[in-house]
Amino acid sequence: MASKTERTVVNAAGLVQGIVLVTFPAASTIFTEKSEYGLSSSQYGNMFLPQVALAITASLLGAGLARRISIKRVYLLGLACSTISMVLLLASTLVKTNQAAAYPLLLVATAFLGAGFGLTVPVLNTYTSVFNPGTVDRSVLALNALLGLGTALAPVLVAIFVGLGFWWGLPILSTVLLAGLLLVSARLPLRAGAATSARAPRRRGLPARFWLYAAFAVCYGICETMNGNWSGLEMTTRLGASATQASLALAAFWAMVTAGRVLFAAIGRWLPERVTYRILPLVLVGTFLLTGVLSRPHAVAGIAVFALAGLGCSALLPLTISFGEEDLTAMAAAMAGAVIAFYQLGYGIAAFGVGPLADAGVSLSAIFGFTAVIAGVMALLSFFVTRRHAPTELAGPDSSLPVSPSGQLS
Repeated sequence: MASKTERTVVNAAGLVQGIVLVTFPAASTIFTEKSEYGLSSSQYGNMFLPQVALAITASLLGAGLARRISIKRVYLLGLACSTISMVLLLASTLVKTNQAAAYPLLLVATAFLGAGFGLTVPVLNTYTSVFNPGTVDRSVLALNALLGLGTALAPVLVAIFVGLGFWWGLPILSTVLLAGLLLVSARLPLRAGAATSARAPRRRGLPARFWLYAAFAVCYGICETMNGNWSGLEMTTRLGASATQASLALAAFWAMVTAGRVLFAAIGRWLPERVTYRILPLVLVGTFLLTGVLSRPHAVAGIAVFALAGLGCSALLPLTISFGEEDLTAMAAAMAGAVIAFYQLGYGIAAFGVGPLADAGVSLSAIFGFTAVIAGVMALLSFFVTRRHAPTELAGPDSSLPVSPSGQLS
């Protein structure tokens, strides 16, 4: 039975990981400012390639690593990687005017950030499910709400530190918080029981239903990233928004992602999670269609649409993880990591695929409109994902694989 301290630390880690994850994007204007790092738009975009690659790799390898060294050590390793990332970011400020030295440091920093995210977040989902076996879906939603709160806080903290005259106060704060988590977590048992104790399945291959979850996660990653990464450009270029309005649209999106997770966790008794899961993709279809047809001077309407898109995204990823863990119990320990890996694949498609399309002459509004098709596919998949099946086994009736009510990664 997990202690109250263990549950509190897991939730705190979710909040801190959210802040750390958005530290680099929140400081985007610093990286491209000529008086600071002076990176080009391409250099700034490419800076996240190592992050995506390492996040996917770490998410996929985390479950196997947990069987070898324990889930707690994987969690601590993830925190350590995130801490190294923040330290490297701080080190880069010392050579920021020397791009030949600063840029490689930033690339290595984002690589460690990706590894930290890929190792830590699946473990946190696993701990949350194991520590709260009676309320898995709501607990995972609450954890991801804290993660979302962290992502919403990072831009605010950057603005505060910039106003104080030292933007690098954010990576310092992140480093302190991560170091504190490492010290406290190292003293706690943080056991996940059977979720990671079983041996690998004796029969190779994944159950067919796994690919439903994988496809849903890829579609979700594309939809979330279209809003999270490209809303600002859409607001300023098509809707005639000011920089402040564009920032407000992005803040509204992430705030509603967080608020939605809290809301759906709170009303789970009255609105079943499986119904929520089927409704939200349809909300996204509507927001992408609206975004595609909005024009000048409807910046205020654009902010409202992106806020609604945040609500549409809110509960989908955490519910995909918890549903998958309950459905595919035989691979529950690896499910969170696998879902996050495919989510990161969708993130990469949208983050790095939209730019070349725009450079080739495809309008951003057309790309947003097409993404409604992706959201439609996600809506269709939601009905297949939420069909109730008996738990899927990988190794037959005598399997000694974990049968956890909430399986997870790492």
